[in-house]
Amino acid sequence: MGKETGFLEFEREDRTYDDPAERLGHYKEFTRALPQEKLRNQAARCMNCGIPYCHTGCPVNNLIPDWNHLVYEADWKRALDTLHSTNNFPEFTGRVCPAPCEAACTLNLVDSPVTIKSIECAIVDRGWNEGWIKPQVPAARTGRSVAVIGSGPAGLACAQQLARAGHAVTVFEKSDRIGGLLRYGIPDFKMEKHLINRRAVQMEAEGVQFRTSSEVGVEVSFSALRENFDAVVLAGGAEEARALDIPGAELPGVRLAMEFLTQQNKRNAGDDEVRAAPRGTLSATGKHVIVIGGGDTGSDCVGTSNRQGAASVTQLEIMPKPPAREDKALTWPNWPLKLRTSSSHEEGAERDWAVLAKRVVAEGGEIAGLECVRVEWQGGRMEEVAGSEFTLRADLILLAMGFTGPKRRGLLDRAGVALDQRGNVAANTQDYTTNEPNVFTCGDMRRGQSLVVWAIREGRQAARAVDEALMGVSELPR
Repeated sequence: MGKETGFLEFEREDRTYDDPAERLGHYKEFTRALPQEKLRNQAARCMNCGIPYCHTGCPVNNLIPDWNHLVYEADWKRALDTLHSTNNFPEFTGRVCPAPCEAACTLNLVDSPVTIKSIECAIVDRGWNEGWIKPQVPAARTGRSVAVIGSGPAGLACAQQLARAGHAVTVFEKSDRIGGLLRYGIPDFKMEKHLINRRAVQMEAEGVQFRTSSEVGVEVSFSALRENFDAVVLAGGAEEARALDIPGAELPGVRLAMEFLTQQNKRNAGDDEVRAAPRGTLSATGKHVIVIGGGDTGSDCVGTSNRQGAASVTQLEIMPKPPAREDKALTWPNWPLKLRTSSSHEEGAERDWAVLAKRVVAEGGEIAGLECVRVEWQGGRMEEVAGSEFTLRADLILLAMGFTGPKRRGLLDRAGVALDQRGNVAANTQDYTTNEPNVFTCGDMRRGQSLVVWAIREGRQAARAVDEALMGVSELPR
């Protein structure tokens, strides 16, 4: 694959970013793509390693060595076809996926993996620019209908696959625009939303119908969907945010990260403040911001706060600081626990680890600080460090501590589906069926909080399961 000696001839070179001083002035993407000749050299580094662990590192099992070789051969159109054979939306994953494929790359043994994510993004971006990506309208219709609840990456992937199989697919989305977490949870500076819009246009041409502002279990009756569709797919995501159970957490200056991020994305989309912030404007401008939670959502809050002109931003994580470099002998080719610094962190933020929030400090009904204590972890158990208490100044506290599972009120209360021990909708990854006949589930609603690429995988696999249940056989890939 690629050039057999390419990994010896070419050093790893990845996309770069605009200068922080420049990119903090806007919410647009700021990644600078590599020129095509450099991308060809990077693809040439794919080393014909014999056992391509990148396949299994990638949740959608992308045929990575194959399209790397095609890029090296400058056969971009075939590379696009190969990429699309396993991934409906590589422009999404090429921007927001953490790239477990690169962690699994054989060259990662020497900390120099192939720039798989950048090549993936370049392939699909060129496909759109060249006009190669067109609707795939089925030759015949099956006469069967499917309702997909939720238009995040799982719902979209499932809907597109089912439409291409010839089924009549209607996607129900409770928000005013489709995209789910892609639309309102991921900042525009990481993924601009015109990328979702053009996929929606493609899917509508393939026969998918979108019904926005239609919350099933509230505006739309679940029982009516059961009666009017041959199958129903639950792809509503995991939206129940983990709560901060400490004194003062009920104060108005303590807010959920997703509310904060959604407001800004709505403003970027052109919404006025009434539509963008129905509970009142949530802004970091001139404020000392504390973000509780060290993951990607917390990082997104950091980047958004800095763009809004925060006076300071501090991100806290309850777990200890990870090592700067993993032990390859113990972790490779699996996803390693190590210190990760995002582009948002590079734009300016204080980060602290092994910190437990204890109490929100209030003055005159407004938050003024956050009392914390340092913790130690021994054998998986957390112990507070005596005498380590400290207080951070705070005007706004954003909770980015993850999600505990799907929301039960509304849809799940009325669907009657069984839940697993973690509170997710119970279903396996063979047929994706729930305990209710002809009701399926996939994505974060089934597996819990996860990655966009995992949602796409589950949406595709669930589509095949639905197709097989309706038709007795399916030609859709898993």
